[in-house]
Amino acid sequence: MAERPSGMDRDDFLARFGGVFEHSPWIAEETFARGLGPEADSAEGLHRAMCAVMRAAPRERQLALIRAHPDLAGRLARRGTLTEASRNEQASAGLDACSEEEFARFTELNAAYREKFGFPFVMAVKGRSRQEILAAFERRLDNDPETEFATALSEIEKIALLRLRELLP
Repeated sequence: MAERPSGMDRDDFLARFGGVFEHSPWIAEETFARGLGPEADSAEGLHRAMCAVMRAAPRERQLALIRAHPDLAGRLARRGTLTEASRNEQASAGLDACSEEEFARFTELNAAYREKFGFPFVMAVKGRSRQEILAAFERRLDNDPETEFATALSEIEKIALLRLRELLP
């Protein structure tokens, strides 16, 4: 491993871990500001520290974090303008290879979900099939807003852990 997180200066830490939470470098900034001990030198330890910052944030900031995520198989994916991490995660689930019918279904579900909840459907899709993702989409549309808000944050934590495991093998 390169330098341990607990030994990094602020700029190096933010450069390496600022993108773990989608378009939300404030989580890495606050994690660094709180101080990092040796427990933060593993993916799991750093994940705990970063998730503590996310969970302590005001609801409005958590909502902004959820809204920072792209739609699955959405316009940004089709235009090729996702972050590298999101592009790789969506590709691992085959979302870059949707048929026109699947793409239409994702578009329909994305719209229905955003209409109901006011934020995008978030799911840790790495290693999942398109069918599993569509089934989860349909099932979660039946959730109430509070349950879905909590589920989105939980999925964001899963995504962050997967990303940290790639950065800190």
